[in-house]
Amino acid sequence: MAKRGILLLNMGGPNNLDEVELFLRNMFADPAILPMHPWLRRMIGKRIVKKRLHEAQENYRQLGGKSPLTDITDALAAKVEALTGLPTLPAMRYVPLFAAESLQAMREQGIEEIVCFPMYPQYSTTTTESSWQDIQMHCAMMGYAPTLHLVEPYYADPAYIDILLDRVRVASQGVNTADYTLILSAHGLPRSIIEAGDPYQEHVEQSVVAIREALDQAGMPFASVELAYQSKVGNAAWLEPNLADMLRHPSNFKVMILPLAFTIDNSETHFELDVEHRLIANKLRYDDYRVVSCPNEGDDFAKFIAEKIDAL
Repeated sequence: MAKRGILLLNMGGPNNLDEVELFLRNMFADPAILPMHPWLRRMIGKRIVKKRLHEAQENYRQLGGKSPLTDITDALAAKVEALTGLPTLPAMRYVPLFAAESLQAMREQGIEEIVCFPMYPQYSTTTTESSWQDIQMHCAMMGYAPTLHLVEPYYADPAYIDILLDRVRVASQGVNTADYTLILSAHGLPRSIIEAGDPYQEHVEQSVVAIREALDQAGMPFASVELAYQSKVGNAAWLEPNLADMLRHPSNFKVMILPLAFTIDNSETHFELDVEHRLIANKLRYDDYRVVSCPNEGDDFAKFIAEKIDAL
């Protein structure tokens, strides 16, 4: 039997302030993020990095000088490895631990079959596809030919939805959920990417349906359950409704925000949701504003991943 290993695919997050520039440069050099002619992508990417670098570094400084993503992912990988008995490593897209480093470690351990688990519940060309192509490219460049498997999107998997509901239960302790609006916040994308055939929006909307049904079945009523998109940049048309706009025009002054497209907490959850968007709620004097944690390194999420690997 072939010796197996597991890679947890993600974009990654800066491990220190010096890596913020590397993160931005690699992100905006990715054809999946800026799908245009290479010379134009280099020019525009350079402008974006120059414009955003100082602000991004300041944001990470407020988070303690780094993204929480790496430490959480390392803890999750250790749990998955303990459950499966298989070598498990992150494979980050834009900062270490890069795919090439993880693949080299797999090759040195004699791994002949690698299962890639995307840390993105919904499929997008900008996330899962970009990471998957990165793995394949580096295998070819290294002359390393393990059998590769990609775990299917799990955006509406009942077991995964149960994990999200558990995080909502934790965030709801001591309050009546019927008094709150639950906002399911997904990372936004330019409409041009969706119109080019990216299935992300459809997957997000199916996630919303699955969560609403699961909440009903679990007897967890909310005043309403709404979908919003966050993290818009630039002037192009992005998926709507925008979370910041929704918070500025509230129908309810008690809200819980559930990050819908992240499995690991990162700057978009810890800073954008829990700092920047909380400022909006505070300025408008919301009665309560709560951010639900991601699955992170929870035992239930580690078990979910292990079961997905075992099923292949």
